[in-house]
Amino acid sequence: MLEGKNIGIALTGSFCTINDSINEIDKIKNDGAKVTAIVSEHVRTMDTRFGKASDIIEKLRSITKREVISSINQAERVGPDKLFDIMLIAPCTGNTLAKIANSIIDTTVTMAAKSHLRNQRPLVLSIATNDGLGNSAYNIGKIINQKNIYLVPFGQDDHKNKPNSLVAKTNMIIPTLEKALEGKQIQPVLM
Repeated sequence: MLEGKNIGIALTGSFCTINDSINEIDKIKNDGAKVTAIVSEHVRTMDTRFGKASDIIEKLRSITKREVISSINQAERVGPDKLFDIMLIAPCTGNTLAKIANSIIDTTVTMAAKSHLRNQRPLVLSIATNDGLGNSAYNIGKIINQKNIYLVPFGQDDHKNKPNSLVAKTNMIIPTLEKALEGKQIQPVLM
């Protein structure tokens, strides 16, 4: 169902889950979709214990065979040029989630999301936040009822050591994208 679709996939700074997201990007591309990667300022510039920023960018270029959108100016064109049939943010940090839920547009990823949503096309969020059952719970509740926004099913990733932490099930990204293209939220959302 993703074959031939133009899909924008944005990565934000949940660095421990970026490799899982990149693996899903590869699967989406292999399904025949035309994929454009978008990265947050942190993903573009920060080297972490999970990898170097330059390596992430190079992996994304290698998989998608396209330049990575990495600035607010580039991201602004997403809407007017109607670049994507659907957009995915994976991982979507609690910070990015809060900004989208509250219409704060001050990063490459939030600009791409806002610009994409102006065309009333689906936006899928694959959340990864240590604060999902804390302060971010409010934003999850707020966003789940917004038109054209869909969530990849998620659950607690380490209830003993990080009881507030929530992470999307990355193996559910493709089925979530397919349902969102039909205008439906995949169920169950909580896993």
